[in-house]
Formats: sequence, C-alpha cells, structure tokens
Amino acid sequence: MIARPAFSVLQCASALSRGMSPHGWVSTAPFGVLFERIAMRILSLQLANYRNYVRAELRPCAGVTVLAGDNAQGKTNLLEAVYLCCTGRSHRTRQDRELIRWGADFCRVAVEAERRDGTHAVEIAIPAAGRRKIRVNGSEISRSGELMGHVTGVLFSPEDLRLVKDGPAERRRFIDIALSQVRPSYYYALQRYARALKQRNELLRAGNLETLESWDEQLARAGAEIMAARAEYIARLSAAAARTHADIACERETLSIAYAPNVEDGDILRALRKARDVDMRRMTTSAGVHRDDVRFCVDGRELRLFGSQGQQRTAALSVRLAELDVVKEESGEAPVLLLDDVMSELDPERRRRLLAHLDGVQTIVTCTDIADIAGARAGLVLRVEAATLTQA
Repeated sequence: MIARPAFSVLQCASALSRGMSPHGWVSTAPFGVLFERIAMRILSLQLANYRNYVRAELRPCAGVTVLAGDNAQGKTNLLEAVYLCCTGRSHRTRQDRELIRWGADFCRVAVEAERRDGTHAVEIAIPAAGRRKIRVNGSEISRSGELMGHVTGVLFSPEDLRLVKDGPAERRRFIDIALSQVRPSYYYALQRYARALKQRNELLRAGNLETLESWDEQLARAGAEIMAARAEYIARLSAAAARTHADIACERETLSIAYAPNVEDGDILRALRKARDVDMRRMTTSAGVHRDDVRFCVDGRELRLFGSQGQQRTAALSVRLAELDVVKEESGEAPVLLLDDVMSELDPERRRRLLAHLDGVQTIVTCTDIADIAGARAGLVLRVEAATLTQA
C-alpha cells in the first residue's frame, strides 16, 4: 500500500511554528518564544569505574567551578561524564567500552540536576558485555530519546575545531545533538529517517524495487521535518553567534552560519525519484538530509577553506556560546556550560570577554593554570590529581 503523501518542508515549517509537527506531536515550545531566564543547576555528579576514576563525587557550585591540574589527571573525564548524561553520548568516543576503567567490568555515571519543575536524576550503567541501561528519575527507559531534555549541557572542547575543519558529518552531528536536547521529537524524527534510509539502501542493494516508493515517502516525510527544524535552528544560531563573535573578536570580524541542504528546493520525494536510476547503479541513496551541510563564514569567506586556526577556534567558541543562548530561549533555562581547556588558547582580552558571558550560567571549566581563569569569580576551585579531587 502506498503511504500517505510526503509533507513538504513548508508544511513542516508551518507546523513547527505552531509548536506541532505534521504528525501531531507537541513540542516543548516553538522557536522564538522567550521564557524567564532561569539556570538549570547540576547538584551532583557521581562516578564509578569511569575512565581513570574508581569512585568520585563532584558537587559543583551554582556559579563557576574550576577543575585545575596537569594534563592526563582526569579533568576532561568529569566534563565528559556530565555531557554523557545530557546527551547519551561521549564527545570523544563512540565505543562504550572505552569509558570503563581498565580492569573493571562496568562503569556507572549519575547526575542529579535541579530545574524549575523539580529535581531530575539521570543514571547510566555500562557493562563490559551487554547493553547499557539508562534510568531517568529512578525508572529505566527503553528509548534514548526519553533521556533528552532532563539535563541539558553545552560543551566546548579542543575537538570543536572539527566543527569547522572536518567534513559535513561532524557539523550535522553538532546540529542533531543540539536540537535533540531541547526537542526530543526531533531525535525521533532522526530515528525514523535513519530506519527508512537503511531500509531503502538495503532494497537498492538487493535490486528489490517493489516497495521502494513507500520507503521514499517515509524518508521524505521524516526528512522534511528534519529540514524545517534545522533551517529554523541554524537561522537563530547564526544570529546569536554573530552577536557573540562580535564581542569576543572585539568587533573586528563578522561570523555567519548558513544551512546548506542537499535538496535545495526542499522537495525530498521528487529528488529521490529523480535520483532513483543513479541510486540503483550505486546501490546507495544520494539525496536527502543525511547529506546536508552547514557553512561557517567570517566576513563572507568560508572558515574551513580560508580561516586561520585562531579564527576557527574563536568561531567554534562563539557557536557554542550561541548554542547556550538558543537553549535558554527554547527551554526557558540556561544549560550547564562545560569549558574544557579553553582559556589557555585565548589572549587576555578575549579571555576577559568570554568570562563576561558566564554570569548567570552554571559553568564547569578545566585548566592547567589557575591564573588562566583570573577574573572568573570562581565559587569553587578543585585540584584534580590522579583522579582525586581536593579543594584548592
């Protein structure tokens, strides 16, 4: 049976602007609606057999918490653990086994956070053999999407240079994680799209075209929903990043972010039909949101091609701070800001301007030299040495 007609991007955008998708879900809030600015707060982080930690507990303050220490002592591991509870993913590896301490047969990470609607608890247990288990507020969840939105965080790390320097897949991943945190329904649209894409590619490889049209329509429906959300999010991110970048770069440069969809007119179903003969020969799907890109430009020049490493790093930081602003607008609460070894890469003036953005946001920042965060008005400074936390 032929599925119902695919929704166009314009239909999806219209539905999204009303806080609904064409399939009937209700979003947490439409883009552009501003809420009272309230900051979410991480109350505690507990680790067991995580990376180089046997056991550890971190209770960050409501303002700026500094984790200071030499390299390879475990500072980044603490930020990674918080981010894992926010997104279900590590920013450094896709292999769960790498998160388990050497010689242990499991690891456990737990975060408790205070939000305006009460306390939220997330616990992730990862066995050396078998599947991970995630509990939210004490109840085990069966779908990863149920994790999204309980604890939100924005992480800046040295790896963020890949946003600008690497290929489109890294930039799609950034957008997808950012959107999924504030809109779990977007995460489910990604899952529907991935399932339809996998099935379509299997049919192409098998030369079975009997049900291809039905899968094309399913792919187009999910893809149109994804395109609409990405286009709106990137437009807002670009505006916020331009303001942030002008401040951090002392108004010497103008940063812009542009969505570069693979299907420019938004009609994914027509693009799939048009590419069918080519796709049959190549046995893979050549049109769709899985081939989208995002372009970062400074003064009209694409950073990936023409930007210096300093420009690329500043742009990546500006994008992360803009992400924080968009999450505040979307959810009504500021997420926790995780800054991994960012201060040492900035000159004193840019460092001062960055610190000004931390007011009203719970921030956990790592550094090797406490002097790097002078002026941050840190509420708590901890020394990290050999996976042990002590107050400095």
